Amino acid sequence: MTLRTVLVALDESDRSQQTIDALEHLQLSAESKVILCHVLANDSSPSDLADLPHQYAREIPYRQVEKQLQLYQQQLPCHSEIEIVTGEPVTEIIRLAHIYHCDLIAIGCRGLTGVSRIIQGSISSQVFSEAPCSVLVVRN
Repeated sequence: MTLRTVLVALDESDRSQQTIDALEHLQLSAESKVILCHVLANDSSPSDLADLPHQYAREIPYRQVEKQLQLYQQQLPCHSEIEIVTGEPVTEIIRLAHIYHCDLIAIGCRGLTGVSRIIQGSISSQVFSEAPCSVLVVRN
């Protein structure tokens, strides 16, 4: 089965490159489309930018994420788009999967276990349980 649309959920961690690398093992054709997405938290502005006007404080993290996603985009063998959204990660990933009618969501896993997983929560587990399509969880 050739995948038509794949949503790849990325963050600033090393897992993002591993998730991009995992796409090599998928059946992506020239007609496939990959959506590289990153969810910025509502409070993603670094504290050292507090003195900057509000619009600039938000723009700096956005530009950094955009540059990284563009680098990932160059590694892909097919058409791709970038989606940078603000909000709660699980909600936004699921929303984008619906919008693009995705065949697959690829997401990294932090590898949390036990109490850490209970306290911090697992975004990949929540996406897996709520996704409208198949989910590839890339582990370390």
